[in-house]
Amino acid sequence: LLEKMADVSLKEAALIVGVVAACYWNSLFCGFVFDDVSAILDNKDLHPSTPLKNLFQNDFWGTPMSEERSHKSYRPLTVLTFRLNYLFSELNAVYYHFLNLVFHVVVCVVFLKVCKLFLDNRSSVVASLLFAVHPIHTEAVTGVVGRAELLSSIFFLAAFLSYTKSKGPDNTIVWTPIAVTVFLVAVATLCKEQGITVVGICCVYEVFIAQGYTLPVLLDTAVQILRGKGSIPFSMLQTLLKLIVLMFSTLLLVVVRVQVIQSQLPVFTRFDNPAAVSPSPARQLTFNYLLPVNAWLLLNPSELCCDWTMGTIPLVESLLDVRNVATLTFFCFLGSLIVFSLRYPGESSKTVLMALCLIVLPFIPASNLFFPVGFVVAERVLYVPSMGFCILVAHGWKKLSNKSVLRKISWVCLAAVLLTHALKTLHRNWDWESEYTLFMSALKVNKNNAKLWNNVGHALENEKNFERALQFFIQATQVQPDDIGAHMNVGRTYKNLNKTKEAEESYMIAKSLMPQIIPGKKYAARVAPNHLNVYINLANLIRANESRLEEADQLYRQAISMRPDFKQAYISRGELLLKMNKPLKAKEAYLRALDLDRNNADLWYNLAIVYIELKDPTEALKNFNRALELNPTHKLALFNSALLMQESGDARLRPEAKQRLLHYVKEEPQDANGYFNLGMLAMDDKKDMEAEAWMKKAIRLQPNFRSALFNLALLYSQTGKELMALPVLEDLLRYYPDHTKGLILKGDILMNQKKDIVGAKMCFEKILELDPTNVQGKHNLCVVYFEERDLIKAEKCLVETLALAPHEEYIQRHLNIVRSKIASLSATEQSSLPADGTATAEEKKNSFQNLKEVKNEQKTTQTTVDNSKGHSKNKKRTEKNSMDKETPKKSTKEIKDIEKKRVAALKRLEEIERILNGE
Repeated sequence: LLEKMADVSLKEAALIVGVVAACYWNSLFCGFVFDDVSAILDNKDLHPSTPLKNLFQNDFWGTPMSEERSHKSYRPLTVLTFRLNYLFSELNAVYYHFLNLVFHVVVCVVFLKVCKLFLDNRSSVVASLLFAVHPIHTEAVTGVVGRAELLSSIFFLAAFLSYTKSKGPDNTIVWTPIAVTVFLVAVATLCKEQGITVVGICCVYEVFIAQGYTLPVLLDTAVQILRGKGSIPFSMLQTLLKLIVLMFSTLLLVVVRVQVIQSQLPVFTRFDNPAAVSPSPARQLTFNYLLPVNAWLLLNPSELCCDWTMGTIPLVESLLDVRNVATLTFFCFLGSLIVFSLRYPGESSKTVLMALCLIVLPFIPASNLFFPVGFVVAERVLYVPSMGFCILVAHGWKKLSNKSVLRKISWVCLAAVLLTHALKTLHRNWDWESEYTLFMSALKVNKNNAKLWNNVGHALENEKNFERALQFFIQATQVQPDDIGAHMNVGRTYKNLNKTKEAEESYMIAKSLMPQIIPGKKYAARVAPNHLNVYINLANLIRANESRLEEADQLYRQAISMRPDFKQAYISRGELLLKMNKPLKAKEAYLRALDLDRNNADLWYNLAIVYIELKDPTEALKNFNRALELNPTHKLALFNSALLMQESGDARLRPEAKQRLLHYVKEEPQDANGYFNLGMLAMDDKKDMEAEAWMKKAIRLQPNFRSALFNLALLYSQTGKELMALPVLEDLLRYYPDHTKGLILKGDILMNQKKDIVGAKMCFEKILELDPTNVQGKHNLCVVYFEERDLIKAEKCLVETLALAPHEEYIQRHLNIVRSKIASLSATEQSSLPADGTATAEEKKNSFQNLKEVKNEQKTTQTTVDNSKGHSKNKKRTEKNSMDKETPKKSTKEIKDIEKKRVAALKRLEEIERILNGE
């Protein structure tokens, strides 16, 4: 390429670089807008984790070419440059725009070289400058997805320049440039489909420029051969040979391209291109009228619009429509130029011919001539045709400037055109700053396009400005009452505003506009696949009502019946079936979706959740692992698979569970749940200091994290740091005054460590206010009565507790101890009662020691833990009671018995598993 630009001087290149920089510097401040969202932000093919082969299996937007919703736009080399951008700058829009600007500079410089084949040096520079500043190019240069035009143009022009070297001395054929041309054509086509049209330009160049034929000469030769009066000249045979090689190569490219799209054309609706589905003569008249519309945009780019679909250009439905005059004028002018360029020899006719080729041939794929396209007018597709236009203008300027009378005025006009175009381009770039500015600028040009109203609504919706977005969506339905997408947008916005009734009404209107199923006719061919989402959206709305779950399921099944490969319908139905407690049917739905897309990590994750519902953790873990193979950063799969490993109780899985949770907190550093579960894992491994650190981090992120607060307090109580647990419990009970387990633990610490009987009593009484049947709270209150030496009240309390839990042996034993003490005190009273009628401290301590020892034999309690990640996990926790109360002197046998009981109780405490339940 550098060799071919050898005769472009450094000054000329510098001039072009400076002009492009002056016109497009502000494009660096623009974001990702319009189609950039689908091609860049939502395209997983840009991510390094996506296999490179996917770029050659998917379309420009990251959709598999085999899917019907694919646009069939196959541009893997352009996507590869996006991927390189992502590799170095991820989603920093500045670098994407900068690379576009660089590519535009390269195109301008290579175009200058092409111009010098047909124009003098000064006119070539004029053509190149006019091309560099033309406002029609802002969509291709400032819009990131326009890179397809830029890259394709570079290889398009390079292929043509290579072909111009294929003619050797004495009209011999030089095959190397032809081979290079074929290769560059293939590369251009892999950047954008219109790259293949350079073959046609090469053919015209070979016949009319390189060989110097004119149309009359060709016709005369053909007539002579047909009459048998002559033979085909050798030079013409060589020309035919070159053309055959070119055409055969092109045919191969076309065959490969058809194979790539699997012989399927993309599905467009009448909203994308209304004329394509219109009857004759409206179809033909409108398509022909679009040609002068495009020509006018090149001549007068004052009113530019990013979207010309829907009602932007009304259909030309009658021969009497005045717009047909513009069509007739355009064809007369074009025809006269074609006749001039083909009929007459000379440099001027050759220049006009090549300019016309650059205008017409690259535009053919967008002209609806061979197949309908998904737009009415698209400014970006005029990027290459504008080259021919600029050559024509420069050639005409040259003719005028050579006349002394018009020389000055021609220079003034040229300067005015370049200046106004440059200013218009600079101003137009700011329109691409954001989606809101882009679509609002489009509405200034055209208010009859419902899609523009919808897109402004989407921009406002992204900013959470739902009230204002709703106004634009409603306006879209008024501009185009039969626009299904607009009514869906209204419904979604009403839903976001929590106006479910209005949302359902809007979805029902959209549903009523869907075409009815015609037996034997393929449904998907008559409607855009995304319009089928009306069934999904409506079902998702009404399934919030538990009484309408069956109705929602019917909508999902209706969508599936219309389109059996509608993957999202299976996914949404699977979620609903889980909600309806039908895991087996949910499993069937997800398996069907996986048949359609086995590389969807979310589907494998959902199937894992189904297996959890089916109580099959082994299969669940396999599916989590499959999801992580496809997407190693799948956050929910990381989190829930770690919990599943933790739940298994298999110590061998704990290191992997920890690694996944560490990966999760790296992806979601602000989610306290990740740190909390790391703390729970550390508690399992008896790494108390590590567990404490993780719990504290979770609480720092979420100060009211109920489970983290309680389990940190529990950790302190289990490691002999009961007094450190108290402030944590105070925080817990400040946020959750009704936390029963927290109250029990606090009361236990107050009674056993702080000797605060009053405080402990308040905790246990609060528990019974909340739940009069709470056995543990009731029992602990009985212990408080015993501590207060109110044995009668303690006895009554224990009797009530035993009635609540008649099978609990420890309560009966405690009751027996109290009754024994009461009987002992009664006997003592008859001989020598103390003055205050209460038990001696020594007696009280003896009895309480027995009571406390037996109390530790009661069942452990369940601790409930927050888990909002879709999968719950059980771990056992026990609440520790102090057993080191001082006792009076006893016999050796009694002391040994007490010590045995104490050691046994401690051993049981250590062996009891901790429980963690999802709240």
